[in-house]
Amino acid sequence: MPNLLSRLFRALPFAAVALFFAAGAASAQTYGFATLPAGSLNYVTASAIAKVLKEKAGMNVLVQPTAGDQVIIPMVERNEADIGISNAMEIHDGAEHGDKDLRIIAAVHALRVGFFVRKDSKMTKVADLKGTRVPTGFSAMRALEPTVRAMLATAGLSEKDIKPVLVPNVVRSADDFASGAADSFYFAFGAPKVREVDATVGGIRMVEIDPKGMDAARKIEKWGYLTQVKPGPAFVGVDHPMMVYSFDNLIFTNSKASDDFVYKVLDTLLKNKADLVSQQPVLGEFSVEFAYKKYDVPYHPGALKYFKEHNIQPAALQ
Repeated sequence: MPNLLSRLFRALPFAAVALFFAAGAASAQTYGFATLPAGSLNYVTASAIAKVLKEKAGMNVLVQPTAGDQVIIPMVERNEADIGISNAMEIHDGAEHGDKDLRIIAAVHALRVGFFVRKDSKMTKVADLKGTRVPTGFSAMRALEPTVRAMLATAGLSEKDIKPVLVPNVVRSADDFASGAADSFYFAFGAPKVREVDATVGGIRMVEIDPKGMDAARKIEKWGYLTQVKPGPAFVGVDHPMMVYSFDNLIFTNSKASDDFVYKVLDTLLKNKADLVSQQPVLGEFSVEFAYKKYDVPYHPGALKYFKEHNIQPAALQ
């Protein structure tokens, strides 16, 4: 009996340690963050956000690259991923097609997009795309197709005036251009892929959009607007100040996410903006005021609580 008791008491500390680590493992939670493929602007943004949430809030966020927004939206809506990042058009398109549980956390920055051509090309404006091979379709990023048509409309063009090159996503758009299969490619400023293509083909240029054509563009896509950009490291292909087509990039979740989780995400990101910008410069415009916009898809209650506490009202799009 003494030997039995002795062995029992010697075993207790080890059992207690084992229980402690088992409890710790059970309490540790990994949050999935659905985003676009590596090389895209959104992949870099998601990686920066995940890093800050882990380092500053102890949240183990795992970036999950996917083929496109048509995968991201339903993943988040079905709670297969806790957070997603996508543009305003894709999220609203998802909601209109049955993804009713989508909830916005915040607008994080504007996506400034357009058509890039070779720097030595004679094409300088959207109207010059007439009769050329232009990427279109975007089967894995369905809501981008209206933005293509909207930008063409600013110059009085339609799909009938171009030679469509069907692509599933923006990365394929860039690859087809680099290989010579297209005369232009559609992408957002700030993405690593844009710099890659710029180096591959010996220089690229963004074709300029005519602000006078925005009335026609808004008849096709309501969430788009114009912002001005200037030559600089973030704007490859811009050699003079110009207006570019823009729309908001949003981080979002679903109705099943807890208020505390969403509040913590928003609070952590806004308190650590400098860390975000150091890893992803496009987040320089992220602020509590920018985060809350008038959209048709509802914001999550946890986000609304944060905005209410900071006396922020939803801003109208430009």
